Amino acid sequence: MRLEISSALLAGLLAEVRATPDREICGLLFGTTYRIEAAAACANVAPAPARAFEIDPVALFAAHRRARAGGPAVIGHYHSHPSGRAEPSATDAASAMGDGAVWLILAGHEARAWRTARAGAFEGVALVTTSSSSGPSSG
Repeated sequence: MRLEISSALLAGLLAEVRATPDREICGLLFGTTYRIEAAAACANVAPAPARAFEIDPVALFAAHRRARAGGPAVIGHYHSHPSGRAEPSATDAASAMGDGAVWLILAGHEARAWRTARAGAFEGVALVTTSSSSGPSSG
């Protein structure tokens, strides 16, 4: 499986990662099964944001309400690993619900995409950048 993302959107997310090296950033992804069309940064409300992330539930519920009302579909989320690799951690696996959601994990200058195949497990997804011009949105 492959997942497209514009080079501009990806560059914006990676810049956010580099600008915030002391904690995990996180946000929501919008689009289709095969394309990330937009992203919206969210507050990380985890008790230890240097080592974990938790998307602000108010932002998450609001995005799902907008999607149900005809807004952009929430296809997953992104987060960073400030001192790790762009692959799921044991903590990520413990949170994976197996619902097919996209997990875009960012580390330094690298981004990799995953889908939750089943509870506690991920499948790698080929992340393909395109030149179409999308950028971070306020979702």
